[in-house]
Amino acid sequence: MPVGLLGKKLGQTRVYDAVGNCIPVTVVLAGPNRVIQCKTMERDGYRAVQLGLMDQKEQRVPKPLLGHFKKHNALPVRRVTEFRNFSKDVKPGDVVGPDLFAAGDFVDAIGVTKGHGFEGVVRRHRFGGGDLTHGAKGWHRRSGAIGCRLFPGTVQRGMKMPGHLGQVRRTVQNLEVIQVRSGDNVLLIKGAIPGAKGDFVVLRESKKMPKGTVKRVAKQPEKGKGAKKAGAPAK
Repeated sequence: MPVGLLGKKLGQTRVYDAVGNCIPVTVVLAGPNRVIQCKTMERDGYRAVQLGLMDQKEQRVPKPLLGHFKKHNALPVRRVTEFRNFSKDVKPGDVVGPDLFAAGDFVDAIGVTKGHGFEGVVRRHRFGGGDLTHGAKGWHRRSGAIGCRLFPGTVQRGMKMPGHLGQVRRTVQNLEVIQVRSGDNVLLIKGAIPGAKGDFVVLRESKKMPKGTVKRVAKQPEKGKGAKKAGAPAK
């Protein structure tokens, strides 16, 4: 992981580029990220950097974590994330922010999806369900038979059934950074990011589209059906 940041999802909105295209974006508070610890190959067996986001009162921090902060002379924070093979040269006590990325870069966003509780097969697995008429006798949103009469006569492993929906870790790749607002410690990222408003997310440099491989080109607005062609004589 060359570079990365710990952020907090603030919500979604839209912005306009230089040619007037409307771009849906997710607003992420990406700083200030405080460097808590720098792990080395000689001491820890691998290279990594621990980043923390959002200051926290000492009485609200678990004692083991509070001892970790005091050991490294760091202020208590709400969330800590470790990034391996961090390419930027930092030391404990440094502060990094959204300036690690620039407009046009691509990032991977890692977060926990929204939880929807216990759901049936129609919503959880997009089953078609049964008939919605009177003769269906209550079989409207059920899965139907899940076993079999013959050998082995049991429910197969991996059968899609009702259960908990959402609240799982997911990664969305190749999201474009539209704007970097250093004064507000905010990144505007094109598209949607897993999680609800206020959830913590991890932003890392895209593995498939690293920096410098793609240059962002602004799309020209589409012409309407009734638009005149260039050079066409006016009526």
